Amino acid sequence: MTDIFIAGATGYMGSRLGARLITRGHTVAGLVRAGSEKRLPDGCRAVLGDALDSRTFSAAVTGFHTYVQLVGVAHPSPTKAREFESIDRVSCEQSLIAANAGGVQHFVYVSVAHPAPMMKDYIRVRSECEAKIIASGLRATILRPWYVLGPGHYWPYLLKPGYWLARQVPSMRDGAKRLGLVTLEQMLGALVAAVETPATEMLRVVEVPEIAGR
Repeated sequence: MTDIFIAGATGYMGSRLGARLITRGHTVAGLVRAGSEKRLPDGCRAVLGDALDSRTFSAAVTGFHTYVQLVGVAHPSPTKAREFESIDRVSCEQSLIAANAGGVQHFVYVSVAHPAPMMKDYIRVRSECEAKIIASGLRATILRPWYVLGPGHYWPYLLKPGYWLARQVPSMRDGAKRLGLVTLEQMLGALVAAVETPATEMLRVVEVPEIAGR
């Protein structure tokens, strides 16, 4: 079993991932702001700190095998470019500092499928974070979903007819697969697999078709 540190453990995906890993026998700690400890899943140890300042939690990362970085702007949209810079980028940078300082052996990051004709600022920041992960020297797994279907995130189902049509056109088929929809269950399965089977190479990238196969 693996000791896992989750940044973003009280979020939409992080809380569910933490709970699932705990039921599978892993030791999990979650980074959380003071006062939000009750939002962590049962059995998850709280580490108080600010995801935007590694100095507040870096010492607590020592001894963990895997670091999962899930901090980011909720419900990304083209209007949130500044938040992508101040939250998504900074939290990734600070997570890398803490993971390196703590001797983490495997870094797991949820990025976004790209290239794509929309959400350019979001994709740019996430791509720059990927580059920072590669430069960090940490062994890493990067997952690249597009839209994740689940509770409170059902509107992308409206896009399914368009995806079906795109898959019938040879010139659009690859793009439709790369930017396809995945379910929350598939995403959690891919994250659990990333944690339980760490990358053997320095960088492993998991794209939508592989996520959807979970």
